[in-house]
Amino acid sequence: MIPTEVTYASYLKLDELLTLQQPRASKGDEDPATVLSEQFFIVSHQTCELWLKQILGDLAAVEDDFLTMTTAGLERSVDLLYRCSELLRLLHEQLMALERLPLEDFVQFRQYLGTASGAQSSQSHELERVLGSASRSGSLFLAFRSGLERIGADLEEIVAAGVGAGSFHRVIEAMLRVGNGYFQWKIGHVGLVMKMIGEQSGTAGTSGVAHLMGRATMPFTELHELRGKAHERRRRQAG
Repeated sequence: MIPTEVTYASYLKLDELLTLQQPRASKGDEDPATVLSEQFFIVSHQTCELWLKQILGDLAAVEDDFLTMTTAGLERSVDLLYRCSELLRLLHEQLMALERLPLEDFVQFRQYLGTASGAQSSQSHELERVLGSASRSGSLFLAFRSGLERIGADLEEIVAAGVGAGSFHRVIEAMLRVGNGYFQWKIGHVGLVMKMIGEQSGTAGTSGVAHLMGRATMPFTELHELRGKAHERRRRQAG
């Protein structure tokens, strides 16, 4: 049997992909520029969901590696975590691109959004569950801490050891980088929404900026606290 030729378009399913952007403003009497702005809005959010899919997959693989805590698995986790941090940077930069959405166009097509809102993104909620917040540890950190406990390692000692902790130190550094990237993305979203709608309510009936501010917290509180203790200890020793 002769295999079907794989082309760039067929591999990426471009015929299907490029038909998934269907601005609702095109069904009305809106200006073509408004339709293009809504397309830009749709592409940005669809791209965000695709990157979230990748991030969640990578973080799930990291949690699996924490089950065994092998050196090879930990080093692979470092690579995956740094990839996630880069993807979160892309999500933040995408918000900066959305600032080029003309306000007058957004006002025109916002009526077509109905009750649709980014607050309804199941993947965004799942990422929050995995990374946690300032008040709640996420599944990623809990998996890391559990893995350390299984092999008899102490998290506070590892943090205090710094680079001397080898792979464990690199994992922690990468996790903190992911946490910082996540926080910057969330804060960037607050700034974008503030610019576009001010203090108005969100499309899904949320409190808008206030709702987003409440969710913009820094993950990995315990790691930050332990880093603070290690810093203070070294400061005293240096003094």
